[in-house]
Amino acid sequence: MNETVHLIMESKHTVVFTGAGMSTESGLPDFRSAKDGLWKKFNPDELANVHALEHNRDEFINFYRYRLQAIQSYKPHEGHDILADWEKQSLIKGIITQNVDGFHHDAGSKHVMELHGTFRSFHCHSCEKPFQPQQFFDGMDECDTCGGTIRPGIVLFGEALPQDVFMKAEDETMQADLFIVFGSSLTVSPANMFPILAKENGAKLVIVNRDATPLDSMADHIIRDRSIKQTLQEWDELIKG
Repeated sequence: MNETVHLIMESKHTVVFTGAGMSTESGLPDFRSAKDGLWKKFNPDELANVHALEHNRDEFINFYRYRLQAIQSYKPHEGHDILADWEKQSLIKGIITQNVDGFHHDAGSKHVMELHGTFRSFHCHSCEKPFQPQQFFDGMDECDTCGGTIRPGIVLFGEALPQDVFMKAEDETMQADLFIVFGSSLTVSPANMFPILAKENGAKLVIVNRDATPLDSMADHIIRDRSIKQTLQEWDELIKG
């Protein structure tokens, strides 16, 4: 543990990468969790895609209202707050995340690269006019300008990742001398290329995840026996001395 804290304090460019495990510690159910009510009410594989948006509009809208309600029921945990504080202290330079809940922004982090988009913004699928999440949640699902369907600003299955965000994340990764993964299985491509890229470019790699990942053999330090929140709390206490 002390070795990782030493790396953080000595690093000139630390980049953090977060996955679903970061959010589940806030209580937010994993998108694919078998215990998640999402599976009981909807089939995400059928609805979380562009085809459903265009051909199964009503169910698509109901599905994403349900997801938005779920996200709004939870909030960032102390681990999110610590990362935001570290950014202010320049201990970390940026956060690359696979999560769409916006918790890093809610906690105060500014330099967040959301690879899969975010529920913090909505827009018209046809003309791209922006809308507020609350408008969608309150029942507005048709664009008042062109009549198109209002949708969340997340990447649906069948859509490309936002290239500007992806390029920014790649640039940050190439600058990193320390790359820390929190709560990702590192099985989703192309997002899992970032820790590989960082390691190949000479960065130290730390993985904090409950389960083993395919990249564990590349890691300099692996932590599995603590929650992300607990790990960050302990590191933060050591940093503050």
